[in-house]
Amino acid sequence: MFKTYEEIRVWREDMIESVSDDHLQLNAFHDQLIHHTFHLAKEKVEREQGPTPAPFAFFLMGSAGRYEQSLWSDQDHGILFDGEEKHQDYFLLLGEEIREGMAIVGYERCEGNVMASNPLWCQPVDIFTRQISEWLREAEWQSLRHFLIFFDSRVLVGESELLLNVKEASFAVIDEEPELLKRLMENVNYVKKGVGVFGQLLPDYSGEKKGHFNLKQTVYFPYINALRILSLFQHVTNSSTISRFGVLRSLYPSLSEYENGFRQFLQQRLELKKDAENYQNVHVVKVEQLSKEEKQQLKKQVKSAQKLYQMAKSIIKEDRT
Repeated sequence: MFKTYEEIRVWREDMIESVSDDHLQLNAFHDQLIHHTFHLAKEKVEREQGPTPAPFAFFLMGSAGRYEQSLWSDQDHGILFDGEEKHQDYFLLLGEEIREGMAIVGYERCEGNVMASNPLWCQPVDIFTRQISEWLREAEWQSLRHFLIFFDSRVLVGESELLLNVKEASFAVIDEEPELLKRLMENVNYVKKGVGVFGQLLPDYSGEKKGHFNLKQTVYFPYINALRILSLFQHVTNSSTISRFGVLRSLYPSLSEYENGFRQFLQQRLELKKDAENYQNVHVVKVEQLSKEEKQQLKKQVKSAQKLYQMAKSIIKEDRT
């Protein structure tokens, strides 16, 4: 269908406005864009290096892994392959081509280098499984941060069971280490305060984003961190926050009200940021430009998200004491 990355970018620019009002349609479109980009990259590498030498899984992480991308997104992806270590060079070349192709299409390179062009995120499945276990047993801040990034992953192209097997192996390690869930919770314990003592939204008071309210840190992160830790606790392999709500609802019926709030937040984020021109601006809104109703909705979301986060902390704490 597409012969160049530039053609995919043009398609993105032509079509994205038509899906920008619906969260699910928008993320289905992102999947299509990345899928087409992946196959162009794979075709190019196969022409130059021959066919893929082993079964593999190309997986997405971050907001793409959670099926929660907004209009703009950066890259977070990796490759697992069921083959020998010598095959890594081939898949790293594929990862580099994917990275460059996605950048042309409109996805910024990940600042933290969480991409399939990085050997850390492009490995044989047996070695990667050991790496995940080591990250968990080390329980260092950066190691646990890497694990949390990985856990929000799903396969876009290739063998889904390769990723599933790694996740299930991680559950076994967590079950053996009673303090791990608590340490993982501590890793994401910082929650940016969003509402002041007088009920006002709290924007940044200095710096480049002065006067802007951070949707990501005050609302979005508390929701996703709460559902992620409960999913780890209950061995839920789903990656999207909405699907995690769906699985966990039967265990924690009170999650239903929070699920509705999260869906409303995703929709409000789209409405507030439909005119965002780049990835840097997609997560912040200028408080003075919000209507009274929009401010009220955001304040309600801040309180709901942070209440859910505290609930998840309590569940983990009670189980571990």
